[in-house]
Amino acid sequence: MTAIPLPTDLYNPLQCQVLVLNKNYMAIRVVNVRRAISLLFRDLAEVIDFDDGQYSNYTLESWLEVSEFKKRFEPSSYDWLHTVKISIAVPRIVRLLFYDRLPRRSVTLNRRNLFARDQNRCQYCGTKLPTSELSIDHVIPRSQGGETTWDNVVCACLHCNVKKGGRPPVEAHMKLIHPPVKPKRCPVINIKLSDGRYRSWKQFLDHAYWSVELK
Repeated sequence: MTAIPLPTDLYNPLQCQVLVLNKNYMAIRVVNVRRAISLLFRDLAEVIDFDDGQYSNYTLESWLEVSEFKKRFEPSSYDWLHTVKISIAVPRIVRLLFYDRLPRRSVTLNRRNLFARDQNRCQYCGTKLPTSELSIDHVIPRSQGGETTWDNVVCACLHCNVKKGGRPPVEAHMKLIHPPVKPKRCPVINIKLSDGRYRSWKQFLDHAYWSVELK
C-alpha cells in the first residue's frame, strides 16, 4: 500500500499568540499559547473575549463552557486546542488578576524585528524584497566605531550594501530614506494586526503605555 504523505503546512494552534493585559486593561506583552494557558490554569488570569462588539470576562471554567458552545456554532472563528476529553478555543486576550504588570522589557534587536521595522525595504533605494535578499547595514561602519544598535542598523539590498561598502552614507553619496530609530513597541505586532484573528487587540494596543514584546 502506498503511503499518503501528510501536508506539511497544517496550521498549528500552538503558534498562536495571546495579548496580555494588566489589571487596568493596559496591554503589556504578547505571549505564546502555552504561557497564556498556564496563567489561566493557575488562576492568575482570565479570558477577555470580543464578541458582537462587546468584551466579556471569563474564568477558565466558564471559558471551557463557552468553548463548547463556540465549537458547536462558530468553530471557524477560533483556533482550537484539543485534549482527549475537551476542546479549548484559543483565547486572543487574557487579563492578569493578581499583579499589574510583568517586568518591562525593551524591544529586542534581532533580524525579525529589524526587517519588520523597515518593512522589508532597502533603506537606501526603497526596494521591497524578501528577507533572503536583504542584508543588515551599519550606517556608521563598525570599522569606524559604529555599534549594532537600533539607531545604527538598517535593511539594505545587496546592491546598495556593496555600493556603500565600509563608508558612512555621506561618503558613499547615498541617503537614508528614514533615519533608523528604536521602535516604541515590537514592530512585528503590526503584522499581527493585519490578521483578522487578532483584530480584537487593536483597541488595547492603541492605549498601550509601554512596549509590547513578542515571546
